[in-house]
Amino acid sequence: MSEPTTTQSTTTQSTTAQSTSTQSTTNRSTTPTSTAFTEHIQSGWAEREATTPDARPAAAPAAERRARLSAMHPGVRLVIPAGSLKVRSNDTDYPFRAHADFTYLTGWGSDAEPDSVLVLEPAGSGHEATLYFRGPAGRGTTEFYANPAIGEFWVGPRPSLEHVAADLGLATADLGALDEALEADGSTLVVTGADPEVEARLGDANPDGDTLARDLSELRLVKDAWELAEVQAAVDATARGFDDVIADLTEATRHERGERVVEGAFHRRARLDGNAVGYDTIAASGHHACYLHWTRNDGVVREGDLILLDAGVEVDSLYTADITRTLPISGTFSEVQRRVYDAVVEAADAAFAIVRPGIVFKEVHAAAMEVIARRTAEWGLLPISAEESLEPDQQLHRRWMVHGTSHHLGLDVHDCAQARRDFYHDGIVREGMVFTIEPGLYFQADDLTVPEELRGIGIRIEDDIVVTADGARNLSAAIPRTADEVEAWMREVRER
Repeated sequence: MSEPTTTQSTTTQSTTAQSTSTQSTTNRSTTPTSTAFTEHIQSGWAEREATTPDARPAAAPAAERRARLSAMHPGVRLVIPAGSLKVRSNDTDYPFRAHADFTYLTGWGSDAEPDSVLVLEPAGSGHEATLYFRGPAGRGTTEFYANPAIGEFWVGPRPSLEHVAADLGLATADLGALDEALEADGSTLVVTGADPEVEARLGDANPDGDTLARDLSELRLVKDAWELAEVQAAVDATARGFDDVIADLTEATRHERGERVVEGAFHRRARLDGNAVGYDTIAASGHHACYLHWTRNDGVVREGDLILLDAGVEVDSLYTADITRTLPISGTFSEVQRRVYDAVVEAADAAFAIVRPGIVFKEVHAAAMEVIARRTAEWGLLPISAEESLEPDQQLHRRWMVHGTSHHLGLDVHDCAQARRDFYHDGIVREGMVFTIEPGLYFQADDLTVPEELRGIGIRIEDDIVVTADGARNLSAAIPRTADEVEAWMREVRER
């Protein structure tokens, strides 16, 4: 990686202060500062043809979402930041990912610019939307070669205000004009947690800052047709990634960190077919599958064990899938592995069967738990009956499944997290909601309450579903689920 240089310079358009990572390299700058060098590097470039794109498919649904939000807050200025680059180490940053609420309201996904801010200014009976972002640091500026955060020599050409306005169907303005917009009279709400600097600029002008984030989470609970297509695209890419993992399982067994062979195979697919992974991949082999968020992925992959793969591709719109399959590394389940696996499938099927508009969201979890309680009681694991264990003051079966069965899914893997409990956990299920169904059973290697044959077995099956007018549709139904289907799938992939 080239070392950034930070010659101080001026520009022909307004820019904000340089990032922390840029400032940290000032004492190591080696860029020439002479007038002769500046004149030389800014000259001799071919003209570029400026093109104006048609509006992207995300533009129209984003406008409809802005209209719904506008109707909820008449007369109030609404500020939705994209967020800024975050330092990973010294003068290197994490890859930028815009805040989900910003993407939801603009349609700007993996190509969004850091520090951008969407402002909905009250106008008449609604709002006028303006997207503020930093325009190009092109060849007529010294930032072109001297600013590693925004200069074209460092990060490549960046879009013009005119290009983005046409692309997103939004009015645009240079980021340097944002302060004036924020300082205008009137009540203001900002999405909190996205950009602390923008929040600090508003100060006391944003007395109820969490309201906007809450309202957007609740709007996002129901997906429109465009969103559903994006989630399906993410699921389809994830299915291809699971095929890749199966194809590489033999290689994984040959490496002392075989879980990372699995993780790497899926990550390759995520980058080829999407933007990235939607969350850190869980590639948990053997007893590691009993740790719910095992992302260290540094273990061996052994024949005879199971591997739990919890992974999702995030597509360029930033919508993600979230799928889990538990695979027998040898290609065939043992008798005890299949017994546990079948119980988890049964729990998932029971949860899916009750999904329809009008139920309460938490009933999905309750349906899965009835199966988990019944099966663990039948196996002699519970000191009380299944019916007793299901009582709210007991829940002993939850020792082997402490997590919930479902969470909403979309722009965030755990979507709509700021929604009120009455809208989420205790909320009524509506057509167009997308959520997971993911029961599991996890018998840790040192759990003395279960027979030795169960110890070290961890199984989860997770699918992404959408609520329809009279039931639900499994978006990930094409990825094999039952034990017989999984064994046949693994044979087919390995024989290709």
